[in-house]
Amino acid sequence: MNNHYPKEACGIFGIFGHKNAYELTYLGLYSLQHRGQESAGIAVLNEGKITCQKGMGLVNEVFSPGKLNFLPGSVSIGHVRYSTTGSSMIKNAQPFIVNYQQGSIAIAHNGNLVNTSKLQNKLVADGAIFQTTMDSELIVHLIARSRKNKVEDRVIDALGRIKGSYSLLFLTSENKLIAARDPHGFKPLCLGKINDSYVVASETCAFDITNAKYIRDIEPGEIVVIGKDGVKSIKPFPKASHSFCIFEYIYFARPDSNIFGGNVYLARKNLGRQLAKEWPVEADMVLSIPDSGNYAALGYSEESKIPFEMGIIRNHYVGRTFIQPFQRSRDLGVKLKLNPINEVIKGKRIIVVEDSIVRGTTSRIRMKTLREAGVKEIHMRISCPPLRYPCFYGIDFHTKEELIASSNSVNKIAKIIGVDSLCYLSLEGMLKSMPVEGTNFCAACFTGEYPVPTKEKISKYDLEK
Repeated sequence: MNNHYPKEACGIFGIFGHKNAYELTYLGLYSLQHRGQESAGIAVLNEGKITCQKGMGLVNEVFSPGKLNFLPGSVSIGHVRYSTTGSSMIKNAQPFIVNYQQGSIAIAHNGNLVNTSKLQNKLVADGAIFQTTMDSELIVHLIARSRKNKVEDRVIDALGRIKGSYSLLFLTSENKLIAARDPHGFKPLCLGKINDSYVVASETCAFDITNAKYIRDIEPGEIVVIGKDGVKSIKPFPKASHSFCIFEYIYFARPDSNIFGGNVYLARKNLGRQLAKEWPVEADMVLSIPDSGNYAALGYSEESKIPFEMGIIRNHYVGRTFIQPFQRSRDLGVKLKLNPINEVIKGKRIIVVEDSIVRGTTSRIRMKTLREAGVKEIHMRISCPPLRYPCFYGIDFHTKEELIASSNSVNKIAKIIGVDSLCYLSLEGMLKSMPVEGTNFCAACFTGEYPVPTKEKISKYDLEK
């Protein structure tokens, strides 16, 4: 796994009322593997008891044939994780299950809370004991302490006290599957159906593999309760302005998914087309950095009429730990994963299209490799504006200092990474390229304007412009 790309928090999947709930959850998680590669887990409800299997690693590692323990039951939730809050360790793997006075509940969370410390300190002072370092555990503590009778009312009670981004799934011993999305709608969450069974997932690509039919997105601020009597929608919170994470379209979501009302593949091509309009340059070919830059590069090529070439090949068999015991330099790791075709690019003027530059280290190594392959000129084009501010809603850059664009001009970044020219898509161009006109997005990592401001986090990182 590349430490110099932005990383998502998690992917979640749930199903209610299907005899093969465990197997379908496994398939759903497989489709959402791109959203988290540190751990995976599945919890299943059977005769009032929640059973869970989880572990560190990829879905096919955690649920490999030698480790696969079939969990019977018709209601299930699953989770793939990349940690943005809480360390990467087995105790932080989800779903997270607790037993309390009213029964049992399992939680799967995608997002990041911003008022965790204040609430957690109060709970600890009142005698609460936390088993993990995840902000997700705070939610189940709040549910357990609620005095409400129905489980959905306890969930509402708890969510009314937290701030930040969340798409959540709860599996309860009362035979209910509950889905919830924060009032700003930072993270995607959608509802589908397989015959008489209901499915909830972070992205629609998980519906395709399970033959589920997409019904609709779960709305920002909505809580959906799925039980034996069907689906009940609750909207208990005051309406808030929508702040959909625009990085889902730029990088995180799978290109074959539909999120926030639009298709990811088409959005990325639109970004590339707009990039070509804003920053044309004479060149012999357009290249992408596989795989995330492919679709913006196609759009750039189509708009500019400059041929698109697969001049860099990705080795898909390089795993997360590929050669760590023997790796003496990061250069070797990059070369193992991506390798240029010298005969295609030697002596050529190339346009390299990337989705983003976070820390710049990997880009510098890759451009050096292209120079060594004999490239004549390198013009890099980025399909989003410069990343200058940390994210507190579920992306793993938490300080300005780790973002190369926060302290360097575009010209200086070009010199650091070794390109002849470097241009970023404008904020206006990025928003214009989105597939759903008039949609409100969170672009705080570009602008420093946070939809859910919090002194607890923001003041800590000195975010004054």
